[in-house]
Amino acid sequence: PNTAISVGKSMTCICSNEKGKKRVELAKAIFNRMGHSMEIPEGQMQAATVICASGVAFWMRLIRATTQGAIQLGFDAKEAQELAMHTCNGAASLLIESGNHPEEEIDRVTTPMGCTITGLNEMEHQGLSSSLIHGIISSYDKITEFKNK
Repeated sequence: PNTAISVGKSMTCICSNEKGKKRVELAKAIFNRMGHSMEIPEGQMQAATVICASGVAFWMRLIRATTQGAIQLGFDAKEAQELAMHTCNGAASLLIESGNHPEEEIDRVTTPMGCTITGLNEMEHQGLSSSLIHGIISSYDKITEFKNK
């Protein structure tokens, strides 16, 4: 589980050996009451820790940056954070409910020469996706370093 378990929104990954296979569904049922769970191979547990546990902090940083941008655009700090949090929640909910790929939802809100595509392109030129991926890989390298000691 991750820290979002405190609000019933944890993403929990479960693995087992052969002996424990019979209890995986029970474990999933328990953790699904506190969020969402997924069975994964044991070899992916460190990667899942980075995505699901460290990932909470990564998303917090993105929300913080969005909040700072909203403040720069004239919103007070409380309004800016509310805008950022609820937009993030709405975006995630769109994907969860629709099952769509993020690019499908992006395509729905971008127009040729519009403000959304202009902002997205600038973020990519500044390395947004690359920075996120490198941060995830660096976290994974660190957690596997701990495992191998």
